[in-house]
Amino acid sequence: MRLLDKRIISHFDFLLIIFVLPLIILSYHLISETNEFLANKQLMYYSLSLVVFFIVFFLPIRRRLRIIPMLYWIGIILLVAVEIFGVSKLGAKRWIELPFVHATIQPSELIKPIFILMLGYLIQLRQPPENGYGLKDFLYFSFYILLPFVLIAKEPDLGTALVLLLVGYGILFLVGVNWKIWASIIIFLGVTSPFIYTYGIKDYQKKRIHDFIVAEKPSYHVQQSIIAIGSGGLSGKESDEATQTQLKFLPISTSDFIFAYLVERYGFIGAIGLIVIYFLLIFHLLSINYFFKDDYVVKVFASGLGLLIFLNMSVNILMVIGFAPVVGIPLPLFSYGGSSFINFIVTFAILENLIAFRYMDLYSYDRKL
Repeated sequence: MRLLDKRIISHFDFLLIIFVLPLIILSYHLISETNEFLANKQLMYYSLSLVVFFIVFFLPIRRRLRIIPMLYWIGIILLVAVEIFGVSKLGAKRWIELPFVHATIQPSELIKPIFILMLGYLIQLRQPPENGYGLKDFLYFSFYILLPFVLIAKEPDLGTALVLLLVGYGILFLVGVNWKIWASIIIFLGVTSPFIYTYGIKDYQKKRIHDFIVAEKPSYHVQQSIIAIGSGGLSGKESDEATQTQLKFLPISTSDFIFAYLVERYGFIGAIGLIVIYFLLIFHLLSINYFFKDDYVVKVFASGLGLLIFLNMSVNILMVIGFAPVVGIPLPLFSYGGSSFINFIVTFAILENLIAFRYMDLYSYDRKL
């Protein structure tokens, strides 16, 4: 029976699970110290994500790669639907309300794994030449990268849009593009950046950038975050002594600013430990490139997931310590919340599926591309 084939276990990438588990355990521990109700909800998200992981893992993804373009365009239609039928919260229109159940979905989160899969599918069909992609191929891939970027940026959700943009072009950089194209892009951005700032972004986004660059002191949220980080010292404090969090000075300490609470509790050592775990996970994902030289779907998806985690982690931590504007990007697999966490688990499940079933589905996979 296919589901019980021993090759599934032998090819399953257990290192991914080993790197992810400490993030989940430590995150739950911090959330439970702060808010027991939220911790119970997070347990529910963990349980749901485990079910979703196994469902996605056993899907015949390799044998159905031809439907990836259809899924991509469904994602694009949902992003367009946000503009027409979307639900606004806090000045942003990012959600679609599901009829009858009165629940909402966020298409900008749903499209992330499909976006990376689409690039892998397209690159597998148009494999890079020895000297990298030329202008024609670069523009071809850019269309599929820029389309969701523009739609998400219009919501407005510039943080998520930029992360997706950087993931897309980061994948092309790793796969191989002629250096002259990158040089031209750098020159173009250098010349046009003043016009992009003046005419291409919204007023509140300009204010965030302006306040970040010229403000004499950071915002209240960041001030409290820096105080929490500084008070943690080298090895941190006991839970009842972590006053910034326990006395509610540190805002949203379980989600966007959970890194500040981690440092308040476990100090500089805890911060370095968490960052090391992330870098081990990212390095492992990027190293998959060397083990699957001819399988561009796996290479692209692993690289895209690694870049997605790196960018989300970097932006969140830099934001918390006052080195980047405050945007609503959670710490991957660590911040409280269901949609982002489950979405990352789905992405890991897709990658595990592509790796574990690669020999079993190899020939049908090549024929059905």
